[in-house]
Amino acid sequence: MAQIFDRSSNALARMSLVLTGLIVIGLGVTLDQLQRSPWVTRQGQRADQPVPFSHKHHVQGLGLQCQYCHTTVEKSSYAGIPPTKTCMNCHAQIWTNAALLDPVRSSWATGQSIPWIKVHDLPDFVYFSHQIHVNKGIGCSSCHGRVDQMPLMYAENSLQMEWCLNCHRNPAKNIRPTTEVYNMVWQKPSEDHPVWCSVDGEKRGTPTAQSVNCVTNDPSKAGGIMPVVEAAEKGKPAFEKFDSQDELGKFLVEHYRIRTPRELSSCEVCHR
Repeated sequence: MAQIFDRSSNALARMSLVLTGLIVIGLGVTLDQLQRSPWVTRQGQRADQPVPFSHKHHVQGLGLQCQYCHTTVEKSSYAGIPPTKTCMNCHAQIWTNAALLDPVRSSWATGQSIPWIKVHDLPDFVYFSHQIHVNKGIGCSSCHGRVDQMPLMYAENSLQMEWCLNCHRNPAKNIRPTTEVYNMVWQKPSEDHPVWCSVDGEKRGTPTAQSVNCVTNDPSKAGGIMPVVEAAEKGKPAFEKFDSQDELGKFLVEHYRIRTPRELSSCEVCHR
């Protein structure tokens, strides 16, 4: 009986299997990179908002605090989008005829909310609370970037689960004193820019962060603050010096009573 397949068929079969494997691997790598790309995460993309609101102008230029517009950031899971009234507190007196503010004036006259496009939009199945992060020392810029330098708002970070877990596995690297949460120019401790912290008596029913007092000026030279030695002699809270983020972070994690990485990385923290 004549041979049906040529001698080269075995080699072609092996090559086709190898080629199929390479295609599957290449497709997997491509899809993995695609789901991390700005095309999916929308990092760096400026949304076409109804009003070209400039955080740079309002925060860096005029000195507005985050809490002025985002009023619920310290007590709610949502930071809150400011109502039109917040805008009109100023714009009823300045830039009253500016064409770019027509949607604001129209919203104020009709009572219809301005249809802002959400920039940092998490999936509906993800639970995220601004309250706990802000009150445990996570700065605005840690997640949102240097908002004070953004003429138009955009997402600096992916906000994907991998990015969140990277912080939750070692929260100490991003923790800062709660008094510096809104400080956009906050610098992590270094030998040139140390931070001094003291712990006062913790009281039941009050946030743990309130028992920690941190300063960026040497307490031994600042008026009204006792040097470490003198404070220790008088039984007052002594200031401890930190010149690295790792040391400061571990100190704050302990006294802010932040849960362990194992607890923070568990599924039920974000997926309710």
